[in-house]
Amino acid sequence: MESTPQDRSQLRNIATSPLRWWLLVTVGAGLLLITLDNSILYTALPTLTADLGASSSAALWIINAYPVVMAGLLLGAGTLGDRVGHRRMFVAGLWIFGVASLAAAFAPTAEVLIGARALLAVGAASMMPATLALIRLTFADSRERNIAIAIWGSLSVVGAAFGPILGGLLLERFWWGSVFLINVPVVALALVATAIIAPPNDPDPSKKWDLLSSLQAMLGLVGAVLFIKELAHIPQNWAVVAGALVASAVGFTLFVRRQRRMDEPLLDFGVFRNRAFSGGVLAAIFAMFAIAGAQLVTTQRFQLVEGFTPLEAGMLVAAVALGALPSGLLGAAFLHVLGLRFLIAGGLGAGALGLALAVLSIGVESLAVLIVGFIVTGLGLGGAFSVASAAIMGNAPPRKAGMAASVEEVSYEIGSLSAVALLGSMLTFVYAASVRLPAGAPEAARESIADALGVADGDPALIGAVNAAFDTAYLVAMIVLVVILAIGALVTGLLLRAYGRRSEAMEYADNH
Repeated sequence: MESTPQDRSQLRNIATSPLRWWLLVTVGAGLLLITLDNSILYTALPTLTADLGASSSAALWIINAYPVVMAGLLLGAGTLGDRVGHRRMFVAGLWIFGVASLAAAFAPTAEVLIGARALLAVGAASMMPATLALIRLTFADSRERNIAIAIWGSLSVVGAAFGPILGGLLLERFWWGSVFLINVPVVALALVATAIIAPPNDPDPSKKWDLLSSLQAMLGLVGAVLFIKELAHIPQNWAVVAGALVASAVGFTLFVRRQRRMDEPLLDFGVFRNRAFSGGVLAAIFAMFAIAGAQLVTTQRFQLVEGFTPLEAGMLVAAVALGALPSGLLGAAFLHVLGLRFLIAGGLGAGALGLALAVLSIGVESLAVLIVGFIVTGLGLGGAFSVASAAIMGNAPPRKAGMAASVEEVSYEIGSLSAVALLGSMLTFVYAASVRLPAGAPEAARESIADALGVADGDPALIGAVNAAFDTAYLVAMIVLVVILAIGALVTGLLLRAYGRRSEAMEYADNH
């Protein structure tokens, strides 16, 4: 059903009333749920792995099922939102997310939890493009819209950074299922608020939706994650490695070919010819890769080696948010003055320097240096993250706003997903390759540090050996993060060299 003149009049009224800011709060709550569930398990993982008896492979999929499924569905969800209406997609996503949260909270086995996490991703994929599309529909003034989008982008960083703290707080007092159960009251409040203040549903039945393309993209992603995970396992199952690589190549090849044949593809590769758009996508990928990667390896290291509680480990990595929130808001405010290149390339460069400080802290054994390094990382990545949203949305044609929103959110998920898959597997690989077990130690101690601590039985020689090996793995992972962020700064700096003092992304928004 198409929108009526009365609906359009109501939309104009909302766009000029204070309700538009309450709408931002409402969709921001939905976005926080989505991003929190990406990172809340980093501190809960050791506890739930032990309680459910999950293997290291199952533990990886407990985390990865969420971003893999979400990334595979996001492109299709944006187009489906254009077709059935973004308000309807947001509400449907909230319901699915709430039901899946209940299922995850009371999951009796690792397999059930993985399935619940996949269902959570379906709800998140339904909601996420709708959050950005509703902002674009509601904020008519381009300056206000850019500020709202920057706040949206900052919430993504804050949600990812706050997840480990919230997970730690809940685990201090409740069982691991509470990290999912906390979603339910937020979902209920967001449903009530949406019914009161969201703009009317505005569907476009002429838009096409292509589920097959989403499934092809998901096949490529699942194959890529499985390939990385199995390649890092010692000993490798080469049949699985080869099969995963073939599945990934087939999935992505079919997806690209299908998009090029379609009149209305889920992903129009032509938009990437715009350097500001491409720069924004790369900034989102690099920034989220660094945030998710640093959180994952740091929370694991300080819980398993240093004996931190989940809350203490969560508070440690949340230092990223201390820098990210103010720089994200200031980046939006000064984008007109500083331009995309300075904020994106410079922000990624600052993030690399911050992580280099964190690496230095390992050598000098100083928590203070590590915290300062994470704050500097947040300062750099927060600004880059927030203006990446403006660059993507400001450089896509209005008729492709749903696709642009989906591309942006896929960028976040690709960054997070690749960080978990690559760095999580790297920790296991380097640990297994470098551990020097004392004579008579169980061979199971070579699989992972969690397995080693489970069979150590208080043996100080074995505990010392596995801690030293895991510290080596942590150091390698952090150095990899520094190098990747430095590469990101260089690539985006070259790509955005024409976007200096005056942001052309803003000019596009002003003229449209």
